[in-house]
Amino acid sequence: MTVALVRRTSSRLADGVLTHLERRPVDIDLARRQWESYVAVLHDSGWSVREVPTLDSCPDCVFVEDAVVIFRDLAIITRPGDDTRKPEIEAVEPIVRELGCRIARIEAPGTMDGGDVLKIGDTIYIGRGGRTNQSGIDQFAALVEPMGARVVAVPVTKVLHLKSAVTALPDGTVVGWDPAVDDSSVFPQYMSMPEESGAHVVLIDDKRLLMAADAPRSAQMFRDLGYEPICVDISEYIKLEGCVTCLSVRLREFD
Repeated sequence: MTVALVRRTSSRLADGVLTHLERRPVDIDLARRQWESYVAVLHDSGWSVREVPTLDSCPDCVFVEDAVVIFRDLAIITRPGDDTRKPEIEAVEPIVRELGCRIARIEAPGTMDGGDVLKIGDTIYIGRGGRTNQSGIDQFAALVEPMGARVVAVPVTKVLHLKSAVTALPDGTVVGWDPAVDDSSVFPQYMSMPEESGAHVVLIDDKRLLMAADAPRSAQMFRDLGYEPICVDISEYIKLEGCVTCLSVRLREFD
């Protein structure tokens, strides 16, 4: 069984922290409908969906991926790089513990957002930039390297998180939007995408990819490669530097 953790949208979503984008009006009602559609895809695809209690005082809490990173049976509770987001982590721990995960934490002075962590098999790329620092990476590596993982630090200076720039296909090919990527040479297999949202995919299974609806050329590229893109409108979250990966935490180790 695969499990997805999700978190409902705060009424204060429009006040979310912005780093690289100009603030634009956010339609909270539309955002909530978009969230429901996103969660429906996971549910209809056979995932067990678990809700983390929302935290209305934290505008960014819907981006639940940043609060915890799962590697096999280990749940690493992060320490978000923006102070306003630090309260988001506490409600996550009881749920991953209930699911049977061992628990570890990133501690001060380390910082880490889950959106900076890209797992491809036993290789884990971690973006080092505004939200994740070297201490956070070192602590993470000390936890997962004894489990057989290899940690590779990747510079992130152009976008919020590493997974704002790149994600990966089921075969391990990294897909990226070149204007957001600092150094594509760190990835053994890299494919440039024609649209920013084309660099953001959630792997539903070996063939189906969940992605944003505003990247039609990228979706066609994936079809040509034999994948089945499932497109959802997340326009209101994109305004807050979010993407499809941010809105859930996927626990594939429970297959």
